Parts: sequence; C-alpha cells; structure tokens
Amino acid sequence: MTEIDLSPLRAELKKQFRQSMPDAKLDYCLTCGLCASGCPASDIEGMDPRKFIRYLILGQDDVLKKTNWLYTCSICQRCEYACPMGIHVGRFVYALKGMRPIEERPKNLQKSCDLQKQSNSTGIPNADFVWVVGDMLEEVHATEPEWADLQAPMDKVGARFYLNQNAKEPTVEPEEMVFLWKILHAVGIDWTYSSEWWDGANYCLFSGDPKDWEFVTRKQAETVDALGCPTYINTE
Repeated sequence: MTEIDLSPLRAELKKQFRQSMPDAKLDYCLTCGLCASGCPASDIEGMDPRKFIRYLILGQDDVLKKTNWLYTCSICQRCEYACPMGIHVGRFVYALKGMRPIEERPKNLQKSCDLQKQSNSTGIPNADFVWVVGDMLEEVHATEPEWADLQAPMDKVGARFYLNQNAKEPTVEPEEMVFLWKILHAVGIDWTYSSEWWDGANYCLFSGDPKDWEFVTRKQAETVDALGCPTYINTE
C-alpha cells in the first residue's frame, strides 16, 4: 500500500493541465488499472500509469516532478490504447519531462539530444558515417560474390525512398546496416542515405523540450525534401 501525504496538496499541475490540455480527459480515470497492465515501464521506479494519474489527481505535484519514471516512460501510448476512457497519459508525461530543469535530466539523454542538435546522437562526424557505409559496402563486395552488385547510395537526388539510420550502428555495429541494404536491393527499391542529418533517432523527444525536438525533426525533413525523395523510411 502506498501512503499519500495530503498535507502539501497543491494540485497546481492538475489545474495547469486542465487548462492547457482540456481534451486529455484527466478526470475520466476509473482506476481500473488497464493502463498499468499494458505498460512496459510498470513498477519501474515504483510508478505506473495508474499511479501516475492518481498522484496527478490527488495533487502530489512534488512526487511527479521528482520521479525518474518520467524517463523510463517512452510515451509508446500503450496505456492510452488500453484505457477505456482514452486518457492521454503520454501528454502529461511529456509535459512533465519538459518542466525538469536541464541540469536535473538524465545526463546521457540530454547529451544525446545536444549532440543530435549538431548532427547525430552519437556525435560521429558525417564524414565518418559516409566512410563507414563505403567501407562496409566494399567488404560485402569482397567477401560475398552473390551481392557483388549491392549498392548503398549516398545523397542520390530523386531517389524514390529516403532511408535514415540509427547512429549507433555506424558508430559501433556497422555490419548491422547491411541486412537492410540487402532487403532493399532484393526487392528492387530505389533508395538513398544522406550525408547530413541522417540519424533516424530523435532523443530530444524524450528530454521533453518541444523546441529541440522540432529543430531536429525539421532538419531531417528539410534534408529529405532537398534530395527530392517522395517517401521517407524511418528505421526508428
């Protein structure tokens, strides 16, 4: 059983969210627990979506602002699909992430976001990404004769599909990129990478700062538009 201290009851967050997100259905909670049953982050940090909503309704603002559960929640929205009342838990979580001062956010998460605003989340130079792609392609050609005509196009203007790439793979697991190249080649897809803003992740979504998230997303979208690719394949 969890004890709730009502003495510091302020409910400022509840008031704020009711005004800023009137369609988020905060007051519809039946405490049925279906949200928690579908949540992959349930009980981590002693929190789950049902407890989160109850704390919010009961005005336990300090508990919600301090819990690191905010950063185990990936805002996957399973809780919202499971909820019979359609409560938008993820919107409250996202808003609370953004309220956390930058210096109090998980350092690795914030660092990934800061790096992403410069180019990509691992911080490898764009030139290294281009080199790794070319090096892996050369290795495949040299060791797998059945894939001698495999391609990994870079900055191909007008390609039918644009493919992004999780920055972790060219940084530490470059061989993992090749499987998708082979699939695209086998089905005859005309595709390309870009040599800039190629990272498929956007960690700024998880730090909760809308301006940072929009900046990265806009840069990625502008890159695809500049290449004239009508279809975007997001690997994340």
